Amino acid sequence: MGAAAPLGSLPAAEWLITDQGFDADWFQEALKHRGIRPYNPGRKSRCKAVLYDKRRYKRRNRIEIMFGRLKDWRRIATRYDRCAIVLLCVVALAATTLIWL
Repeated sequence: MGAAAPLGSLPAAEWLITDQGFDADWFQEALKHRGIRPYNPGRKSRCKAVLYDKRRYKRRNRIEIMFGRLKDWRRIATRYDRCAIVLLCVVALAATTLIWL
């Protein structure tokens, strides 16, 4: 499963905002086991409704907008730098520049 791979390397957090694709019961339970509260709406096909904070979920677009702006930098969008450290430095530089402007 694709979502199971990063579960072990998640940093300590109080909550995690995901979209409807992460609405599996096993994923929700794994997050709760790690002490993380998931905030995502349930799929339409789910029989039992999932409680989530709608206001917090609506703020998810800010993160998506930030990634969209970072992808405007061609070097990041095409992953020109293959070294992870250099890529992280370029992402930090781009984020700093976007905030500054």
